Amino acid sequence: MNNFTHELDKIAITVKSHRLLKQLLKENPLLEEIMRNAKNSTEALVGVRNWVIEELKIHKDAYSFYKRVTEGREAFEKLTWKDFAAIRILDYIDNAGREFEDLNIRGEKAVSNPIKLIWLAVTYGTGGAKPFFFQDMLYLFRQFTGSFLQNTPDKEKVLEWMNRWCTGMDPRIVKLREENKERIMNVLISKIDKGEIKSQKYVFEKEFSKEQKYLRMLEWWDDYKFHLSFAIRTPELLNELLGFSLDPDTMRLLEEAEQLGIPFFVNPYYMSLLHVRVPYFAIGADLAIRYYVLYSKQLVEEYGNIVAWEKEDLVEPGKPNAAGWILPSHYNIHRRYPEVAILIPDTAGRACGGLCASCQRMFDFQRGNLNFNLDKLMPNETWKDKLRRLLKYFEDDSQLRDILITGGDALMSSDNSLKEIMDETLAMIKRKKEANKKRVDGEKYAEILRIRLGTRLPVYLPQRVTIELSDILKAFKAEASKLGVKQFIIQTHFESPMEVTPEARESIRLLNIAGWTVTNQLVFTSAASRRGHSAKLRKTLNEIGVLNYYTFSVKGYMENTFNFATNERAVQEQIEEKIIGRIPEKYYETIKEFPNNAEVLVDNIRKLMDESGLPFLGTDRNVLNLPGVGKSLTFRTIGITRYGRRILEFELDHTRPHSPAMKEMDKVIIIESKSISEYLQLLEEIGEEKSDYESIWGYSVGETEPRIPIYEYPEYDFELTKEYTNLGEI
Repeated sequence: MNNFTHELDKIAITVKSHRLLKQLLKENPLLEEIMRNAKNSTEALVGVRNWVIEELKIHKDAYSFYKRVTEGREAFEKLTWKDFAAIRILDYIDNAGREFEDLNIRGEKAVSNPIKLIWLAVTYGTGGAKPFFFQDMLYLFRQFTGSFLQNTPDKEKVLEWMNRWCTGMDPRIVKLREENKERIMNVLISKIDKGEIKSQKYVFEKEFSKEQKYLRMLEWWDDYKFHLSFAIRTPELLNELLGFSLDPDTMRLLEEAEQLGIPFFVNPYYMSLLHVRVPYFAIGADLAIRYYVLYSKQLVEEYGNIVAWEKEDLVEPGKPNAAGWILPSHYNIHRRYPEVAILIPDTAGRACGGLCASCQRMFDFQRGNLNFNLDKLMPNETWKDKLRRLLKYFEDDSQLRDILITGGDALMSSDNSLKEIMDETLAMIKRKKEANKKRVDGEKYAEILRIRLGTRLPVYLPQRVTIELSDILKAFKAEASKLGVKQFIIQTHFESPMEVTPEARESIRLLNIAGWTVTNQLVFTSAASRRGHSAKLRKTLNEIGVLNYYTFSVKGYMENTFNFATNERAVQEQIEEKIIGRIPEKYYETIKEFPNNAEVLVDNIRKLMDESGLPFLGTDRNVLNLPGVGKSLTFRTIGITRYGRRILEFELDHTRPHSPAMKEMDKVIIIESKSISEYLQLLEEIGEEKSDYESIWGYSVGETEPRIPIYEYPEYDFELTKEYTNLGEI
């Protein structure tokens, strides 16, 4: 242990920490006895371990889980509330004294030894542990001794929470947004008249009256290119379009962000979704949207020191990535799993329709690899040759059967660019299929079964989904289906039921009638994690023909602290709220057919919900996107810092295949960027009752949910090779 840690051990605890410690000892006489009698921290560790392990051994299933003899969802669901606490205490002890690189505080070492911290506090009044740490310890031992119970909410309570949240389809919300739209348009007209905003394409005739200009801009509003051309890039214009409603502190922060080089890019349509005149019936309803647009203090403070979360951002050409794959271009192709790789084109698809404040790729904005210079993202004359070379990677790979075209955002590409990508993809699929005819069973390569487009534009800029785009997608599906492709999926990111607007609903309708299934990946931010919010979003999306695919915990380090909802909240949401949409297995075969009839997805979803009595279809999985190795919510809480920030040890998602190189991978350690106390404080500040979330303290073990069959790959009618191509050594 380093000298810095020893110095921290000598720091006195605060008055508030003393009071919480006193309460902890009062409620746990045996713990106090162990601490008072221990001559050193090692004796304290042994004493607590002996006490807890004897209790745990009574429950054999829990003891086997603790010893990692049993694992998986079935074993997880046998654990009791007390078992969670016992396992966490023992994991704390088993990992006592371990040092971890804490990228939340710029690589400093974090040491976990909670029992020692309690002993130091009892014996010397030192250890430097903060009140957040003792608050966590208080709930931990209450859970272990049985005075803190789970108290899972019933269905009626969850429905009550859901009913708090409006949607963007509510006529009252629609009316408010019409007011916002009018205000924004009038400001933009004034800016154009004064020459403060210029566009070669969007100009008024000289003789136009005020009314004519307004009517012309109404026409432009339905053109997605107008919104990209007039995207807000400065804090000053942002504030003006919001009716000068931003407070001085927020403006100072945004101006500092601008000086640091953090990009601003918010299109007028998405800006119109933010409240200026806050309605009494929807107070705080737009926060999940607002916090995507307005930057946090932590982001501004960390910008310049942000480290890469995605290991793909650090790949060296010619060397295996974190999952062991050799890639033809670290810039254009990302890969984690055997079956799927991501293609990022050299087109406007490398950009987005807006910048999300908690973007996992803020590291790349920081180093200048990503920007919003849309005019410079036009494909050059060499792009077509490069595209063919990149697609040859899919063609020659033995296991790839799924191509995810994203960015950025796949639909930021023009219709012509997107069609070119799709035409080349069709040619690749055909060549791969033809080559397979020369291979015998057991040596055949995986053929392409699934095509996906990753886009947030149905949310950010639904005007992009036009009849012309729908026709392109429909024609592509018809041709690809002839070549054996079975699944056609648009993956999008709705964050809030308030983003589900009439315009967004129409964009989903056009995608569905093209025969594409739309799935949603919710980023579980602090505002999106409020009780009932995600459940209401699932319900609202089902109603417009969207299936829920993933609920992602926020990725990143200290720069995302404000938007970070702890992984414990993700487990709590999974077990206590999403459970009311859990689909009985008898409906699995029914729902598995949904993508084959995307044109009538709304009707099929409604029919299944009516028949099953479910308020929504819980088809998504709650996960964290682990750096470089895939998605998982399989974790144990093995440590806690002096600040009360929990240390989680993640394992791979055991329900799906991984690169053979991952067998040698160490478990992934994540130090959460804020404590549960800080998370609950934030919720309270945005209007939530902390008591509604109290059970969050007890969730310290997670297990990845099984994948709903709707998301499984179809079977081949031939035997696939077991050979892995493009695999190197880490």
